[in-house]
Amino acid sequence: MLSLRLVSLFCGLLLLTPRISAQMNEIKFVEYDLDNGLHVILHQDRSTPIVAVSVMYHVGSKNEKPDRTGFAHFFEHLLFEGSENIARGEFDKYIQNAGGRNNANTTFDRTFYYEILPSNHLGTALWLESERMLHAKVEEKGIETQRQVVKEERRQRVDNQPYGTVLEESMKRAFTKHPYHWPVIGYMEHLDAAQEADYKHFYETFYVPNNAVLSIAGDLDIEQTKEMVAQFFGTIPAGTDEIYRPNVVEPPLTKEVRDTIFDNVQLAGVIQTYRIPAQGTDDYYAVDMLSTLLSQGESSRLYRALVDEQQKALFVGNFPLALEDPGVALAFGIANIGVDPADLEAAMDAEVAKVQQELISEEEFQKLRNQKENDFITANNTLVGIAESLANYHMYYGDANLINTEINRYLGVTREDIRRVAQKYFSKDNRVVLYYLPKPEQP
Repeated sequence: MLSLRLVSLFCGLLLLTPRISAQMNEIKFVEYDLDNGLHVILHQDRSTPIVAVSVMYHVGSKNEKPDRTGFAHFFEHLLFEGSENIARGEFDKYIQNAGGRNNANTTFDRTFYYEILPSNHLGTALWLESERMLHAKVEEKGIETQRQVVKEERRQRVDNQPYGTVLEESMKRAFTKHPYHWPVIGYMEHLDAAQEADYKHFYETFYVPNNAVLSIAGDLDIEQTKEMVAQFFGTIPAGTDEIYRPNVVEPPLTKEVRDTIFDNVQLAGVIQTYRIPAQGTDDYYAVDMLSTLLSQGESSRLYRALVDEQQKALFVGNFPLALEDPGVALAFGIANIGVDPADLEAAMDAEVAKVQQELISEEEFQKLRNQKENDFITANNTLVGIAESLANYHMYYGDANLINTEINRYLGVTREDIRRVAQKYFSKDNRVVLYYLPKPEQP
């Protein structure tokens, strides 16, 4: 049971890793801007009578004020409350009655909303998203309701979840200046202290067409969809407030940071957080390849050495967070019963040292390239995945066509690059090491 919970937890963390997106065939799309600044991307796929409608806002936790954290994630919840033309609690019912489903998620860098529904209900989704953008209810009743929802979410997913604070505790030590150091879910005291005017200002600043990408994929007619988009979104005014983009440059760590967290866990954990470059940079692709080498699948280096051969770990992995600004890669291991965390850490370090000292073999390198190509081909097997990837590539890189070509950046990574980034970024003076230990028994 414990191992299943661990797998669930770290699979959740893996949702923050980069989405490598493509299909065997080229993904064709059209894109354009409305006069109000809304960027629109349309991908036609008539293989099934389904359409995915998504809106990505370029606002995440890093755009918040230090004394008002958690706003981006809070709005992910609040904007299901309704609007001037949608009664409270009715937003989801429109989608359910149409036979569809919807959801949203927030990261450090952006907030993403989507609906998946039969294509003859495309207009329903466009209307709902236009209402969210222009007429959302940002008022005390809904604010207080969602405050309680977010508090309960934090209790369940962070405070009362074994190892649930891993990312939060790691990031706040890896960053001291950059807003990545506070958690996406924020601090509850900040949400409690905020007034209705604070929330309205956040909404009016960030939830504007010139800070959003509308990405639609599925069974649609391009010209008809353009007309519908103009109908629902064309008259929404552009935002006039300055959109805050942090330009904080985090100073180097210069030396290893170590700490111990006593948590409601049964087995010791070792968490190593390495500072790495931003997504889209040449070195990021090499770091991502390195992480795949170390921990993707049971034949990966960390799993084979620490779980199978040495049996020091129950679970082990390494993954980079794909972030708009320079971010981190997390290496983690959950010790087997009776294994000292120091021994587990030494074994993890030994596997990294091998990559730093020796070029990986040609055979292993080809396997790694094959893994990346396979990921690239299979990752976008849903319409909403395609819609999200198109929006991501436009928002972060200004090039939605990377959905077809980004694989070339991975395949341009060499064996020498992998060794170089292992030496440069996976050094002890560029990391935070946390030991997660069981809380001492109370007398």
